[in-house]
Amino acid sequence: MSRFLPQRALFEVREAPSKMYSWLAFVLANILVEIPYQMFLSVVVWACWYSPVFGIHHDATTRAMMWVFCMQFLLFGATWAQMLIFVMPNTETAGALSTILFTLTLQFNGVLQPPTALPGFWIFMYRVSPFTYLIGGWAGTGLADRAVVCAENELAIFDPPAGQTCGAYLSAYLEGGAPGALLNPSAVSQCEYCPLRNANQFLAGSWIHPSEKYQNMGILFAYIAFNMFAAVVLYYVFRVRRFSIKSLRKPRPHSEGHGKQVEGKHHRNRLFYPGFYFHFALALLRNLAR
Repeated sequence: MSRFLPQRALFEVREAPSKMYSWLAFVLANILVEIPYQMFLSVVVWACWYSPVFGIHHDATTRAMMWVFCMQFLLFGATWAQMLIFVMPNTETAGALSTILFTLTLQFNGVLQPPTALPGFWIFMYRVSPFTYLIGGWAGTGLADRAVVCAENELAIFDPPAGQTCGAYLSAYLEGGAPGALLNPSAVSQCEYCPLRNANQFLAGSWIHPSEKYQNMGILFAYIAFNMFAAVVLYYVFRVRRFSIKSLRKPRPHSEGHGKQVEGKHHRNRLFYPGFYFHFALALLRNLAR
């Protein structure tokens, strides 16, 4: 963020007044130049992070998908920062706003608090949080179908009725679709039951499903594209058109003695006059055609 502000200041005091190049070229150049850097950095991050966390037993397709999610995370972070700093006056304001929004997306991604425990309104935050789909992609791809090995303190230990083995005692329960696994079916005492069989059952508690990994990947690309589009639109509205909240205020009524000049001045200060949307679209098309 801090490196962009001097570039914006230089553009607005030198290149823009001299018509050297348009604001759209300036904004797109700052957005697109970050993409190769983030892609290269994602390879370094993936190489240092993937194997220690998920191991090396996955096939090439799974490894490639995990790298794509890693790349999307860095691209989202870069475009998110650009969307904010393009319109903010300084890095302190942009950083504070980014921290608040980042905390919200982190709190409601379905991991710290399962979606089923969220109140009615906050389930909306779960669905709009980009981290919902990032964590869903990472966990759903890296942990899919992985067998669960229960620690000793996680086992349910009990004794069957006299004269029965653990397998015979739990046969009806296991055949009826029990989520867990019996570790010692031939034992006649100290039956050991693990409540889960594979990681998919655990992930389902956070509404994470391995079958949705391609859907999550597509949604994350949509978030990245939205950040880029929003950065362009916000820069135009706040830095080119110089929109401000004060311009939304209705002019106070004046007496006829002020004349037509005062009335015309207040009319020009209005933002939402009838032809605003037409002129907005026309100006945007002109800049796109440059």
